[in-house]
Amino acid sequence: MTSDLQVTENTKVSLNFSITLDTGEVVDGNFDREPASFVMGDGSLLPGFEACLVGMKAGEEGAFTILPEQGFGEPQEANYQDIPRHTFSSDSELEVGMVFSFADAAGGEVPGVVDSFDEDTVRVNFNHPLAGRTLRFEVKIDRVEPAELH
Repeated sequence: MTSDLQVTENTKVSLNFSITLDTGEVVDGNFDREPASFVMGDGSLLPGFEACLVGMKAGEEGAFTILPEQGFGEPQEANYQDIPRHTFSSDSELEVGMVFSFADAAGGEVPGVVDSFDEDTVRVNFNHPLAGRTLRFEVKIDRVEPAELH
């Protein structure tokens, strides 16, 4: 049963997708699995990704370029923090690019990537790993249904 319903606000969308870096590296996707479903505007997708889907129908495919300002933003200097070297385990061999998990103010965990370090200080990047990256977003719409509003 194919519907002519278009993707708009208050629609439930089921789709397969891939997100690829300009290097060709796939960073996320589900073409090898069942379609993922979400309701437009529920926060599952960034607005820049959702905007690409508006007007599409079941069975349609598309490929879109997502610029950093439509995706994960540009890296922010405020998201780099200098952390004293002694707070890292003495047996950790630090390397640029290593990911560590840090506690945030709310008690949750947030990943940080080692940007640089010396004997005293480790500079950690808390920007989203895809910040500043142009992405290729490929989609195949499986179903578009009215969202069940509660």
